[in-house]
Amino acid sequence: MSGWLSWVGGKRDNKNAARDAIIGLREQLHLINKKEEHLLTKIEDEHRKAKANVTTNKRAAQAALRQKKMYETELDRLSGNRMTLETQVNAIENANMNLETMRAMQRGSAALKNIHQNMDVDKVDNTMDAIREQMTLSNEISEAISNPVGIGNDLDEDELRDELQELEQEELSERLVGADAVPAHRPPTSMPSSVSDAPTTSSQRPSARPETDEDEELRALQAELAM
Repeated sequence: MSGWLSWVGGKRDNKNAARDAIIGLREQLHLINKKEEHLLTKIEDEHRKAKANVTTNKRAAQAALRQKKMYETELDRLSGNRMTLETQVNAIENANMNLETMRAMQRGSAALKNIHQNMDVDKVDNTMDAIREQMTLSNEISEAISNPVGIGNDLDEDELRDELQELEQEELSERLVGADAVPAHRPPTSMPSSVSDAPTTSSQRPSARPETDEDEELRALQAELAM
């Protein structure tokens, strides 16, 4: 490998050396292909000569066949050379691809190392713990801010119940007093058949107030309390 690198330039880097080697090999392959085409033409010519003289001039036909064999031997040799050169081209291309891949991997590894030089698992865990702690603190602060200050914290539930019972008793007493003031129900008297039958008074007596549903409820409540 070192001899090959010195052959392509010595001080050139591997990328340029591989490129130059591939170019040289492909140029040689092009020359071999041209030579093979020329030999194929010669072989066809000698074959036609031998076929044309096979009955009339056997010596000429035999010479043509001998020349044809020589061309075929040289063609086989060139074919072997071409296969060797193609194998080298493929090997160099693969090696160059591997080299570029390795360089890319090395650059990636160096970049990761540079990124992770100030980072490790413990630092990540500490950072995540700090984030969770701050989130918990933020939630506690939000909850504390959302609670009203001085409202409902010092109230005595027993005192509220006592006050509610007093209000209910006052309301009940007021309704009972109102029920005592309601006049008792009297059955309606028959109206006089004529104006002459009605008693004559200096002033007309006011008619009784019609009984309402509220009056009935008050009397029912009064009856229940009297039991």
